[in-house]
Amino acid sequence: MTILVIGATGTVGSQVIEQLTNRGADVKALVRDTSKANFPASVSVVQGELLDVDSLRSAFSGVSTLFLLNAVVADEYTQALIALNLAHEAGIERIVYLSVIHADRYVNVPHFAGKYGVERMIKQMGLNATILRPAYFISNDITIKDVVTEYGIYPMPIGNKGLAMVDTQDIAEVAAIELIRREESSVPLPLVRINLVGPDTLTGPDVAGIWTQVLGRPITYPGDDTAGFEQNLRQFMPSWMAFDMRLMSERFLTEGMIPEAGDVERLTSLLGRPLRSYRDFAAKLVSA
Repeated sequence: MTILVIGATGTVGSQVIEQLTNRGADVKALVRDTSKANFPASVSVVQGELLDVDSLRSAFSGVSTLFLLNAVVADEYTQALIALNLAHEAGIERIVYLSVIHADRYVNVPHFAGKYGVERMIKQMGLNATILRPAYFISNDITIKDVVTEYGIYPMPIGNKGLAMVDTQDIAEVAAIELIRREESSVPLPLVRINLVGPDTLTGPDVAGIWTQVLGRPITYPGDDTAGFEQNLRQFMPSWMAFDMRLMSERFLTEGMIPEAGDVERLTSLLGRPLRSYRDFAAKLVSA
């Protein structure tokens, strides 16, 4: 049968497709714009949108396993509920859903609260799913490389509680492993949740210290200016999204993103290798 990847052209989704095809899976990708579907020839591409019920019904035809990734958009919650209801209608009993760590604790952050609502639907409807809960994406910091190198500061207001930053390649590989595990099982497997974290839980000063070592000159962490963070984001994203990101950063300061006992060991065992680190990311970015 076939694994359908929703969110296929994004950073994580495209890597999920790569991981699946490398493992010989039969893969279908749902995309809004087929011109952006730069996938291996073996991948079947279908055009559709998450609010277009007819296109989703068509995409779900012949699918046995679903990977659902929703972008942070104003109607993310609605998109996810429609997709899962239609998957249920189509008889798809094997699902991997990309949520977020601490979705049940960051209750005032819109895209966290939406993902937690989706988690609740999955549980209450008895859907057979793996819920993946990634922490802060290391690759988010690609966008601030120039600020670090030109101004000597690490500008992300991540605070002093610590974030267990995770590499998107690790996220994609775990997702592919879980998709194939469910696809190959003779019976639908029960609900599980997996926190996706990196090997280190890093504070703002910790990250500035890594950049200092990688660049060989002092990089400082200027502090936790979430209001300034919001204003900077408003230059290139809608105001509602910038505010959502500010609310998230404020929870970084008060809660952090702390892994549970055994998370790192579980992922290391599942992948059969060490988790990718922020230090490796920074060194690679600088060398590139």
